[in-house]
Amino acid sequence: MKEREKIVVTGLVVLMLLTWLGFAFHRSPDFAGSLWGGVLGISGALLMLVPLLYLFIKRIAPLKRIVTRYIPMPTLLRWHIYAGIIGPILVILHSGHKFESALGIVLTGMTLIVVVSGFIGRYLMSFISGEIRERKQALVELRREYDLLAAGGAGLNTLSPSGSPLRAVRSRLRSWLAPEVDPSAARTLRLVESIADLEYAIASNEKFKKAFGLWLKFHIVISLVLYLLLGLHVWAAIHFGLRWFS
Repeated sequence: MKEREKIVVTGLVVLMLLTWLGFAFHRSPDFAGSLWGGVLGISGALLMLVPLLYLFIKRIAPLKRIVTRYIPMPTLLRWHIYAGIIGPILVILHSGHKFESALGIVLTGMTLIVVVSGFIGRYLMSFISGEIRERKQALVELRREYDLLAAGGAGLNTLSPSGSPLRAVRSRLRSWLAPEVDPSAARTLRLVESIADLEYAIASNEKFKKAFGLWLKFHIVISLVLYLLLGLHVWAAIHFGLRWFS
């Protein structure tokens, strides 16, 4: 997620939370059934369907091939993010902060959970991916420097920072350093330690990124539950009558 986009999305999420907290200061029982309340509700519901459309496009290969001929996936992802936040904002405004029915309360709560979980997951995934890229680049540079030192040092080219245990490498290098300190060997020791630390950090990040697949599944499941609740809400509104049509 780019820095400017991250700021805009964060601002929209904060706005959504502030809009929801408005129930402590404002309640309008009749607004949801009014003309403008209905316009906000329908607009918000349609925008909330955009992430569902993105989900289908991403996972149905034939559909993805057709759509991406005209609209690239990064653009669809942006639509998914913005529509997935602006839609709930309009829906909360549509409610008029009248949280009385059980369905309305559950729907509002699930909407907040889906948006916040999606925002946190997207931000963390972007952050972790960036960390992995930076550390892999740093690892390449350290290995290149290590190879240069190993090629010019007596016996150092036999060492492999990712091969024998780090403790054995440290012990061997310390034995070379005593009683006289060899700057080349000291630098190699620091490089080996840095390479080992980076490899461990990258492996940890990769495991964390892989575990994020569970978060994605959770996000999809609660999103589908949200759409089910939204469908029930729309059905109830139609069944019990839309006052602003009369």
